[in-house]
Amino acid sequence: MKTAANAKRIVFKVGTSTLTHPNGKPDFRKFEMIAQTLSDMQNSGLEVVLVSSGAISAGCAKLGIAERPSTTAGKQAVSAVGQSELMRVYDHYFAEFGHKVAQILLTRDELDRETVRENAASTFDTLIGMGVIPIVNENDSLSYYEIEFGDNDTLSAHVALLCRADALILLSDIDGFCNADPRSDPNARLIERVDEITDEIRAYAGGAGTRRGTGGLVTKLNAAEIVTAAGIPMYIINGSKPELIYDLREGRSAGTFFAAKEE
Repeated sequence: MKTAANAKRIVFKVGTSTLTHPNGKPDFRKFEMIAQTLSDMQNSGLEVVLVSSGAISAGCAKLGIAERPSTTAGKQAVSAVGQSELMRVYDHYFAEFGHKVAQILLTRDELDRETVRENAASTFDTLIGMGVIPIVNENDSLSYYEIEFGDNDTLSAHVALLCRADALILLSDIDGFCNADPRSDPNARLIERVDEITDEIRAYAGGAGTRRGTGGLVTKLNAAEIVTAAGIPMYIINGSKPELIYDLREGRSAGTFFAAKEE
């Protein structure tokens, strides 16, 4: 059975709410913890790809804007400011642990074209071969509603397919996939393993996540459907505890495991 313990290449996704304080400003301690853990993973021989949200929040913080813009043009402009800031922070912390990073920005339109997919896959392979950690985000400054992924859970699933990853790990602001939204329902119960995405499982998924991000249980479930159908297992763990990645690599359970369909 495919798991994170026997994976050679893993795509990690971290959301905006994990990387920011409740007021929307960057949580540098989280950035450092994630950079340290993923650097250690790479040192152990694991091939690492990171999909990261946070450009719009970073842009808002840098510009002193309290709320995310409501217009597409406003979001694109703020994202353009924030993306460079996001990469500056990642470059700083990964460099502390001896690793180099590269920025890759994608839109759905690009990945719908076979030539672009092939070129992107080659770029990922080349960067990884050079020991560089690719950091991927949606190209918010150029995308619009017809070509956007809409959330980085979905983007991370497509990146996992593109990279031929052995596993996808979502670092979220919740402990895993639950039978209700744990942020609003104190009786929500963690589901530790999902072997099949049934109608009952789909019914557990709610709407959007926090005001700082766009993800929720729905988008995470969509990501799980994409990758598990392609033979790639997926995990949801609490991004505030990146040390849980060590548990997964050592064969222990953490968060929610979505088993890959057998080939």
